This record gives sequence, C-alpha cells and structure tokens, in this order.
Amino acid sequence: MNETFTPAVVEPDPDANITALLLDRVALTPNDALFALPTADGGWSDVSAKRFHDEVVALAKGFIAAGVKPGDKIGFMCRVRYEWTLVDFAAAFAGAILVPIYETSSPSQIQYILTDSGATSIILETAELFTRFDEIRGDVPQVEKVWQMHLGDLEKLASSGDKVSDADLEKARTKAKGKDIATLIYTSGSTGTPKGCVLTHSNFVELSRNAAVAMKEVVEPGASTLLFITTAHVFARFISILGVHAGVKVGHQADTKKLVEALGSFHPTFLLAVPRVFEKVFNSAEQKAVAGGKGNIFHAAVDTAIAHSKAVDAGKVPLGLKIKFALFDKLVYGKLKAVMGGRVRYAVSGGAPLGTRLGHFFRSLDVKILEGYGLTETSAPATVNLVSKFKIGTVGPALPGNGIRIAEDGEVQVKGVAVFKEYWKNEAATKEAFDGEWFKTGDLGQLDDDGYLSITGRKKEIIVTAAGKNVAPTALEDPIRANPIVGQVVVVGDQRPFISALITLDPEMLPPWLNSNGEDPNLSLEDAATNPKVIAEVQKAVDAANSRVSRAESIRKFTILATELTEASGHLTPKQSIKRGPIMKDFAAQIEAMYEQPATKGESLVH
Repeated sequence: MNETFTPAVVEPDPDANITALLLDRVALTPNDALFALPTADGGWSDVSAKRFHDEVVALAKGFIAAGVKPGDKIGFMCRVRYEWTLVDFAAAFAGAILVPIYETSSPSQIQYILTDSGATSIILETAELFTRFDEIRGDVPQVEKVWQMHLGDLEKLASSGDKVSDADLEKARTKAKGKDIATLIYTSGSTGTPKGCVLTHSNFVELSRNAAVAMKEVVEPGASTLLFITTAHVFARFISILGVHAGVKVGHQADTKKLVEALGSFHPTFLLAVPRVFEKVFNSAEQKAVAGGKGNIFHAAVDTAIAHSKAVDAGKVPLGLKIKFALFDKLVYGKLKAVMGGRVRYAVSGGAPLGTRLGHFFRSLDVKILEGYGLTETSAPATVNLVSKFKIGTVGPALPGNGIRIAEDGEVQVKGVAVFKEYWKNEAATKEAFDGEWFKTGDLGQLDDDGYLSITGRKKEIIVTAAGKNVAPTALEDPIRANPIVGQVVVVGDQRPFISALITLDPEMLPPWLNSNGEDPNLSLEDAATNPKVIAEVQKAVDAANSRVSRAESIRKFTILATELTEASGHLTPKQSIKRGPIMKDFAAQIEAMYEQPATKGESLVH
C-alpha cells in the first residue's frame, strides 16, 4: 500500500477556534475536574472546568486591558505547569497568538524568535528566564510589554480587566476563524535555522475532535494524565488542548526527579512520553533487581512478558505460559505498575521509535504504549496506534481526517486536518515542503496492507558509504540506545569505507550498573569510557544492533566519548534529538581516528 486516508468522523466547523473547545466542555461538565494543582502536603487540588474558564476569562480581560489586540503575538517561556494552558486559552480568548519559546533557549534564540515572529509582548516564568531575555532586550524594541510570573504579573493582569465588558471579550474571542493562525511554533532547528510553523485554529479543533473519537478509550470520562514533557513542544501542547476538549484531568510535574513521587500521588490513567522515558523505567527496574540479587528473576519475567504479548498477537497463549505469566504478575509486573501510579492503562509515545521488545513488555503489564507519528508541521499526531487498532512496531494508522502516502523515494507525506498552513514569512520553504496538498515530512517509511505506518529513517540523514550502500542510522542507533548505560548514539560513515559510531554513557544509569558489576560506582565518564567491562557492555549492545542489519550496514568501530551530549552543549534539540551537524563538527577528530586504519573482520572498537 502506498496511500491511505482515514475519513473524518466529526463534521468540520470552519468558524470554530480553540476557545470553542473550552466553552463546550464547560457546558457539558462545569463541575468536573479539568486540572489538578499540587498541594503542600503532597496531594492534589482539583480545578473544575468552570473555575478554569473563569480564570481564563479574567486573564483574557487583563490582556485586553493591557492593550493586547486580536492578532498580536505574545512570546511565552514557561515550564510545564497549570499556567501554561491557562495562558494559552486566555490569549486565544483575547484574540492573541501565542509564540512558545523553549525554557532552555539561549538569549540569541529568544531574540531570533521574538524578532522573526514580530511578538510585541512576552511572558517569562522565572527570574532566570527574565535575565536571559534582558540580555537581548535592547535588540527587540518591538516587545513593549514584559510580564514576569514570579513577580505575580499574571495575577495582576487577571485583576486588572474588570472594566473590560463581556461584549468586548466576546468580540475579541470570536474574531479568529478556523483558517486563522492559532499559534506560531518554531521548529527546534536540528537541521538549520528554526522555521516558524503556522498552525491554525482548525488544526487544533478538528484534530482534537476527531482524535477524541478515535482515542475514546484513552480519554474516556474519568481519564487523567500527568504531563512532564514541556508544553512548548507541540506534542504536549496538543494533549493539553485535547484534554480540555475531552474533559481529561491534567496534572503537571516539571521536575522529572520528582516524577515517580508525583505519579504515585496523582494516579494517572494514561501517560504522554518519549521512548527514552519507557527505557528509563525499564532500565531502572532492571538495575534495581540486579542490585538486589534478583536479576535472573527479572530477566525471566521480561522474557515471559514478551512471549505472552506475542502469543496474544498470535491468537493463542499456551497454558504453561499463562501460569508463568500469572506468577510473574505478582512477583514483578505489579511492582512496576505501582511505580507508574497503579492506574496507567495507556501511554502515548512519540518523538522517536519505541523498540518492539519494550512495546511487548509494557503491553503485558497491561499498559498499551500507543506509538504515534507527527511533527510540529502536523500539529503533533498524524498517525497513532489505537486501542482497537494496534500493531506493535508501527506508529499506527492515520487519525481521522488525515491521509498518508509513500512517495517513490520512500518519503512519508501527509495531508488533512493536522497539516499546518505554512512557514511564517518563508514562501520558498513552504513551497519546497509541499507537493500539492501533501506535506513532505522528510521521513522515510512504509505502509502495510492494513494502512499502518512504520518509520524507517530520516531522508536527509541517510548515510551513503563509499561503496554506495544506503544506511538508515536510526535503525542502528535506537536499539543501542535502549541499553541501560548508553546515553546517546550517533552513527557516521557517509562516503566512508564502513559504518562507525560515537557513543556516550548515561550518567544516571552508569553508577548502579558499575556497582552491580563489581566496579567503582563513582568512576568519571572519562574513566568509565576506558573500563573493560563498560566497553564489553557497549560492544554487546552494538553486536545486538548489528544482528538486525547486513554486514555492509553494520557498525565496525565505535568510540565511547568521555562527555555527554546535551542541549546546553549544543548537541541536542529541546526534544532531545541529536544535532548531527554540530556533533560531526565538534567530534571530527574522534571520527577521523576511527578511519585511520581499515576495519578488519570482527574489529569494532576504538575508544
């Protein structure tokens, strides 16, 4: 199959903007919890739909009283928290356009986004973020209003709009129609200068309304989720808006070190995460079991869980496997479920491929990981596995109202309600990104006979060796990165005689692994990179990845770097994707060293 389209299941409303989603929710369930705020005693305090609406209206009137006019753009730097969605909807009620800026952005990035977007005001969460903005304040003279959340400016705004009439607010709220711009989100810039993606109100409204039907089991009455991925990213932003539409209770935890504690008190029914989170949950449990002398039991439980999930797919679970599965459910699986809060049934995963092994494992924990696929340009999900239409190893079928096709060169293309309008003030990039109504994603993939999409690589990242062999780096990188002690993997080899890789160690998972393997847990990254046991463990991960590909595609040498790749170092995007260009430049010497001598058969290590 080269093309598929899933018809919309909700009649489109070209006049609706995202404010209609909140009004509909308040009309349906005014007293039901829409959010929950953390309390001092470690609990949560519910915020009803009506209370949220009242707070949105007050803040929107405050914006209007402060001079914000329909069409004005407001920059926003804030971690994931309740106020993010409050500001999002209040800006929409005032007719304004929110321009999110990652809280990790540098002063130069802040300046670029504010200048390019034409934002005339900005909201900053903390004093530290204000300091970063203040460095470039003189270079963005069009930004006339600066509000600082830590100084109580949102509360001051909300109390200042009492002279704005309901009629004036309604006029501002209804000015934008479906085709109009709802937000301007800048791509993370992994391949160059960030581009502003123009997402319309219809993108969010139609996608939310259709997704809520398609994912009805996930967002059913009583559903709740704890957000910890930054809402500046379209993935969490969409889920926040979908939550308002569907009546999902949403909590927030920006500090991932407190995530397990928050999950234990909030008890979400579904999670939103990138694959690395699920890898961390699994790896932490494995390390804990090994350290406690129960590694063999844990590994047997894992093998049983995967075998059980595969047997379910095959249509028959043998009696012996059923008995083993029930035993491990009490000994191992139940404890892992408790770590995630005890009530999680589903998880929506995106941003990178999730290995089939983890998919099967979590599925046997009664947690279906619904892998999806999308980009900023597709308002987050264009495809997603559904509870009733689910295939591990794929990113699911197209969501209602969207279509997928595979071009002759293997590129994935998308059309439908999710696809953005254009790149802001960049006609050339917009023209290049479309083939008629089809958006060219730059990703490579395949559609099976049932319309399920699988992503096989990134078009621009395909490596062509000196012998002319095409290699998709992610096919090697993802399975290696699943190893507990591996942080990041960067496969190299373009126009080279063979494939190599740069590998970093995970500073969080390394100490317990070292301790469990009889080594000093306080080893520095530099010392660990030359430790024989560490090298052997990385070699094992590389060998496992190599077993999935041909000899010509396999990694023949690798270097363990004595440092981390981070966003601060300029090597990762805010969503933790690797920036290949800067990495290739900054570690050119290490790459060259791997090619100084030809790789002999069986050789696979340089450090």
